[in-house]
Amino acid sequence: MKITTTGSLGNVAQPLVKQLIAAGHDVTVITTKDDKVRDIEALGAKAAVGSISDAAFLTRAFSGADAVYTMMPPSIGTSNFIQNIADAGQAYADAIQAAGINRVVLLSSVGADAESGSGPIQGVHRVENIYRQLNGVNITVIRSGFFYVNFLRDIMQIKSRNIFGNNYSGDIRLALTHPNDLALAIAEELQAKGDGFEVKYLVSDVATGDQLAALFGTAIGKPELIWTAIPDEQLKQGMLSAGMSAELVGLIVEMGQGVQNGLIMNDFFSADGNVTGKVKLEQFAEEFKNMYIQV
Repeated sequence: MKITTTGSLGNVAQPLVKQLIAAGHDVTVITTKDDKVRDIEALGAKAAVGSISDAAFLTRAFSGADAVYTMMPPSIGTSNFIQNIADAGQAYADAIQAAGINRVVLLSSVGADAESGSGPIQGVHRVENIYRQLNGVNITVIRSGFFYVNFLRDIMQIKSRNIFGNNYSGDIRLALTHPNDLALAIAEELQAKGDGFEVKYLVSDVATGDQLAALFGTAIGKPELIWTAIPDEQLKQGMLSAGMSAELVGLIVEMGQGVQNGLIMNDFFSADGNVTGKVKLEQFAEEFKNMYIQV
């Protein structure tokens, strides 16, 4: 098959591209950065450098493909993040139609069922709705849990202040996903025909913040580590002081509020709550430990 992927060589895209190449497919990887071309070609894929907001570029990159994988970065540009994501989703949709693509996989997120109150996830909610309007295209939306690897960002806070947490309480169940499980599921879907517009969840494990703190604390030799429910304003000020834009900070705080009130995880647990990924948190705890030692 001829397959075009987006996401450059990110957490999900890199293992995905490797799997597709190993399976003998002709893969084109879209990236926004020229300096990624050599790495992409080293894997045996072709590189297409351009913007995912440029429908004309995407049409050229999609042309002749049997299947396309699309993903949305958590933010695009320096402001108007939700609209920018929706605009990129429309560019994808326009290119899919212009190039005559009939098999698409979209990486989405838990909480994408909600129209508002989910922070940056609102962007992919809008993209899902744009894709629903495409005719004659078999589309599989894979909604991921929160990435395991996002917890690696907490290592410096743990080391410097012994703080691990977010702006929601430690007793809330979180749907969590390892990128390798996503890559495997996406590869399988790209090689399948699909059946109209489908939404599927891919979750590797479920745990509360308290359970995560206990697991990671034991792994790094800090059994006293506990989950801290950080007040919204404190979290906000911390991110602002780190140089993040007020708009993005507001969206991230809102996402935590959406976790706290059940908005973001509710649909997954209400639908079936099935955990289908293979990489469990105990395995990731070793990754966490190794990164903790290196930092």
